[in-house]
Amino acid sequence: MDLGLGGARAIVTGASRGIGLACAQALAAEGARVALVARSADDLETAAATVGSETLAIVADTTDDAAVRAMVDRVVEAWGGVDVLVNAAARPAGGSPVPKLTELTDDAVHSEFDTKVMGYLRTARAVAPSMIAQGAGRIVNISGLNARRTGSIAGTIRNVAVAALTANLADELGPHGINATCVHPGITDTERTPGMLADIAAQRGISEAQARESLESTTSLRRVITAAEVADVVTFLASPRAVAVTGDSLGAGGGQPGVVHY
Repeated sequence: MDLGLGGARAIVTGASRGIGLACAQALAAEGARVALVARSADDLETAAATVGSETLAIVADTTDDAAVRAMVDRVVEAWGGVDVLVNAAARPAGGSPVPKLTELTDDAVHSEFDTKVMGYLRTARAVAPSMIAQGAGRIVNISGLNARRTGSIAGTIRNVAVAALTANLADELGPHGINATCVHPGITDTERTPGMLADIAAQRGISEAQARESLESTTSLRRVITAAEVADVVTFLASPRAVAVTGDSLGAGGGQPGVVHY
């Protein structure tokens, strides 16, 4: 199926590694031009070399509104507009111990919220004028399955908030031809996985093989989904083919056993 992304102008934040980089690669494979955005110039240069299409590598911190606006201005100046925004700039969940309520600091929650929720808001706000002017666009926000379970106060708050932000964007921007969707990955196989497995094994006093088996048992597929597999879902949602889907949050973690969402 041709997803109709040839020549599309895409911005992917958090694009130097993990799910963000996988999304940049998947969009490029469909013929899109991709602006990779992250905080480290060296990491961006390495990442851009793996994308293999017309790219821009732009250093920007999404907690800085001026930097976000300057980044979007650069893309619009270079390519004339923005067709796709994939928000993936956030600290991945998993691995490190989750603090108890009495140990959870205000700063820890503020940091999570500012990077993920406000960061996504800043980028969506910055690209909206370009998308509105052309009467079309796609915004895909990478959130996480912590939105659908307890166990991490900060993780649940930030991911539920991303879903709420997405629904609001969909309603406001829909009349202008702009779709907004939210993708909830679960534990995802990335370059962080070996370190995460080592942390889990150390915390529980088990082997790394047992740690992986434990993670796999939490999915309906009984395996861990890869970053590339999440990126396939994101790329479809970023395409004209996904026009019927907006405002919703889709799980992309291999399924949650025993849970019904309707």
